[in-house]
Amino acid sequence: MIRTLKLILLLTALATPAAAMVGGARESDDGIGRAVVTIVGSRGNFCSGALIAPDLVLSAAHCVGPGADYKIVQLDAERRPQLRDIRRVAAHPQFDRRAIEANRASADVALLQLAAPLPGKTPLPIGAPGDPLAAGQSFTIAGIGVAQRGDGRSGGVVRSAQLIATGRPGRLQIRLVDPATHNARDGLGACTGDSGGPALQEQNGRAVIIGVVSWSTGAANASGCGGLTGVTPLTLYRDWIVSTARSWGAALPP
Repeated sequence: MIRTLKLILLLTALATPAAAMVGGARESDDGIGRAVVTIVGSRGNFCSGALIAPDLVLSAAHCVGPGADYKIVQLDAERRPQLRDIRRVAAHPQFDRRAIEANRASADVALLQLAAPLPGKTPLPIGAPGDPLAAGQSFTIAGIGVAQRGDGRSGGVVRSAQLIATGRPGRLQIRLVDPATHNARDGLGACTGDSGGPALQEQNGRAVIIGVVSWSTGAANASGCGGLTGVTPLTLYRDWIVSTARSWGAALPP
């Protein structure tokens, strides 16, 4: 069982409502919000994930390193945290942690199988970014990360933000930016705790998970949040997700 003091403090923070992802991203209680979950580890870290089947969560490989135990946190009607068990975890075999820490591309994808489906949660379909990818295309990211960097009590609420691709997006990595600030000053973007959260694209009238949040920077590529948000697209990894889910007996929605 997870019994560390860090986890107790974290759960207290996650149970505290926050007024405002950084930059004032809106709270998300729509279909996207009902798919996002909170992942906590016995080493005191917390990340986001997205339900892609009743008992299957997609997240980032750097969120679920070896040698730790993981749980899903679900808040009850009175926002009291409840820990849900995870049956097993798998990170993509080609994941390179050092690459992600340097904001470079890697197979930053992981799956977590739940011991039982989560009540009140609804899976979202997975896919890949539409081709051709180009700067200026719109994507939505969602997560439970902090709204103010360094303030754990500002996290724990699902928020989403609409960002646009910048630079040269491709099958290995997509860099997103707030269209109102273009990385020149602080804006909307992922922050601590949003890692592993879904990046979505509207396809055929529905929101499809096309990647996971891997890293962030501050404005002008400084350390922090509110500048760039790095996304690992599922283009090269969807087959691994499907085959792993099948081997676990999990059925992905069409």
